[in-house]
Amino acid sequence: MKTVMGVDLGTQSIKVIVYNPETKVVEDSASFPFELIAREDGSREQLAEWWLEGFRFCLQQFSVRLKSTVVAIGVSGQQHGFVPVDQNGKVLAPVKLWCDTATTAECDSIMQAAGGEQRCIELGGNSIAAGFTASKILWLKNNKPDAYAVMTSVMLPHDYLNFFLTGNRTMECGDASGTGLLDVRSRSWSTELIEALDPQRNLLGCFPRLIAANQSCGTLIPAVAVELGLNSNVIVAAGGGDNMMAAIGTGNVDDGMLTASLGTSGTLFGYSSKPVVDADGELASFCSSTGGWLPLLCTMNCTVATEQLRDLFVLDVAAIDEMAASISVGADGVLTLPFYNGERTPSLPNGKAVIFGLDMSNTTQAHLLRSAMEAAVFGLKTGLQAFQRNGMHFSEVTLTGGGSRSALWRQIFSDVFNLPVTVLKETENAAFGAAIQSLWCYQAIQDDTQPSLIDIVSHHLSIDTERSCNPDEKNVALYESLYRDYCALLDTLSPLYKQ
Repeated sequence: MKTVMGVDLGTQSIKVIVYNPETKVVEDSASFPFELIAREDGSREQLAEWWLEGFRFCLQQFSVRLKSTVVAIGVSGQQHGFVPVDQNGKVLAPVKLWCDTATTAECDSIMQAAGGEQRCIELGGNSIAAGFTASKILWLKNNKPDAYAVMTSVMLPHDYLNFFLTGNRTMECGDASGTGLLDVRSRSWSTELIEALDPQRNLLGCFPRLIAANQSCGTLIPAVAVELGLNSNVIVAAGGGDNMMAAIGTGNVDDGMLTASLGTSGTLFGYSSKPVVDADGELASFCSSTGGWLPLLCTMNCTVATEQLRDLFVLDVAAIDEMAASISVGADGVLTLPFYNGERTPSLPNGKAVIFGLDMSNTTQAHLLRSAMEAAVFGLKTGLQAFQRNGMHFSEVTLTGGGSRSALWRQIFSDVFNLPVTVLKETENAAFGAAIQSLWCYQAIQDDTQPSLIDIVSHHLSIDTERSCNPDEKNVALYESLYRDYCALLDTLSPLYKQ
């Protein structure tokens, strides 16, 4: 038996699966939760050592026999996180995460130095959005100059785990897109954008070697292999960002595919065989981790909206669906702007959550939960319009992430988007996508050929017909009106957030 391992290094936890490609069975899985360091200035951080601790814990849960069958590992990582590393491999500061909004001033500084937002889009395909890695690098320079001075490598979370495993400093173009410093059209670093970070220092040498999506970044360091109980000849694939790996894990590897990820953040992405650069800047112009492109819209608040209320009301997850489902479409007039983490799309890093429309009859836990679920989907609907504006059209959407486990959320999504919703039997799509990418890499090395990723994906993915759903025409009409109300509330309050 030969198996492949998929790792999903997320914000809330790390998950590891061991997949058997011959039987199409996940032989075993394990996870480990993470804390979040949050401060009032918008900082959201973790320690890189927590990730290694969690990874070690997960592998300790697997049998010696099962670990001996692993031939390749693929790593999916939360995007945009900044891991500053010195020449000896030491991490120099806590990792600022994708949801960190303390670097808003640095975003503006970089874009001004580069010639403005439109010039950034011309150079790399993206503006420097709140959350992108670029602003975190400048923040380190401004706030921790001693650490910045000895930094020799800029790594993303999945790069750091690859570095721990192999000792090699590499980066893959899909995840590299999320730094804001890659020219996504040519898949190369933009020297002008990097220079805008620090004209006095040549930072280009701090960015790892870019490798192709089907390449290996190396094999395991022998000492690490012994520690983890794995063979030292295990191949470590290029890996990628969590959205890029979720794209593979949901079959989004060909034109016309659309995936929505309902996690702490919400993302909407579609594969393209050619670069898609959104002139309006609503879509992030990313490369995929499959050799194509993956234009993407990200909102920083999705399931976080219900998580906040669940903690406030002291509810379990099952109760959320049951209570919210008891309330009709539109939550009897309750509208929520769920900006608990600020917001990236629209660009409102200082945004705050608002619950509007409460009266004596609708101020209940169930109404607030229903409204929060609807608001998370409304936030993503702007992305569908942006895709259409850029000539991309879809006939269905595949859901992934924690929110996709909710029958109510799946139906709300289908009704708001007016699209059939597909759900796959494998629920850990980022970890599964990382495992499939490692299989793609392994086969390319073993067979010295160029296997088709589309064929591999279609062979290993299967639809869960019982959890898939279609839009309800009556609800579609209601949500069109409610979405206009949501946009009107957003337009009214946006100037207050920007003051």
